[in-house]
Amino acid sequence: MDRRVAVAKLLAARDGALVVTGLGSPSYDVHAAGDVAGNYYLWGAMGGAALVGLGIAQAQPGKRVMVITGDGEQLMAFGAMATIAVAAPDNLDVIVLDNQHFGETGMQQSHTGKGINLAAIAAACGFTQARELRDLGEVDALCADLLQPGTGPRLFVLKIKAENLPRSLPPRDATFIKTRFRAHLGLATC
Repeated sequence: MDRRVAVAKLLAARDGALVVTGLGSPSYDVHAAGDVAGNYYLWGAMGGAALVGLGIAQAQPGKRVMVITGDGEQLMAFGAMATIAVAAPDNLDVIVLDNQHFGETGMQQSHTGKGINLAAIAAACGFTQARELRDLGEVDALCADLLQPGTGPRLFVLKIKAENLPRSLPPRDATFIKTRFRAHLGLATC
């Protein structure tokens, strides 16, 4: 499926959800759909998106948190799925854009391209919902599902085309991103 169309659909239906992006293409995709203060872009934090999302979900239990990351990053943070399942936040959704390649380092085949199923692993860890989606119609249904309160963490793997799209670069200044995000939450920015 087309990654940018899928991400744009998810963000159009975010309904106030806070969004944490993984390194590289997920950040470009989220930014391409529209830069807003509720987006928290990670730079230089490979493997950290799902756990940053967990921390925000725990700190903001009244808000929905959506992590949009890639298969390479989620593979790097394999243990994060167990930690998230044990913490069991009911306001955290992890969306993995899976092109079965390491897109940021030269498009080498990733472990998911060799049969590792991240949704099955998340389910085995204890996520309340975990599944793979293969077409945009399934993304439309997912958007409706995500608007319903969760009963625990959820993980969805979107099987996307392996392609390098033009970069849509969000702000790279970490202090600016943090300050803007905190202001969006109504927190002190100093």
